[in-house]
Amino acid sequence: MFKRLDHVAIVVADTDAALQIWRDRFGLRVLFTETINDGAVRLTHLDLGNTHLQLVEPLTAEHPLAAWLAAHGPGLHHLCLGVDDVSEASLALPAHDLAPGEPQPHQGTQGKRALFLDRTGTDNVQVELTGR
Repeated sequence: MFKRLDHVAIVVADTDAALQIWRDRFGLRVLFTETINDGAVRLTHLDLGNTHLQLVEPLTAEHPLAAWLAAHGPGLHHLCLGVDDVSEASLALPAHDLAPGEPQPHQGTQGKRALFLDRTGTDNVQVELTGR
């Protein structure tokens, strides 16, 4: 069911400042930037070779990641695994002793669907699934 590591996500307060670290210091190439969820979040993907580093910047104070950022500061937020179909994967989670952490999939990057898992089955690691 789990096909690949799709991306590792870091929540940032300012994408431009974060790019000074990840693009300029580490030399990672920017692949694309997009704004999703009606302008609430900016996602910037950098090339890690076999996967992406995703910079996630909440753009509205109401977005849940703004509160997460205020509580924790910038840093590692989640890892994302690619699946063929998010809805099918969600139905198969119980067979892996896993459960969805949200009732419905949300909009992910590049038009994909995504779903966060309940942390109780992942040793408190935030895991997201993405696919069609």
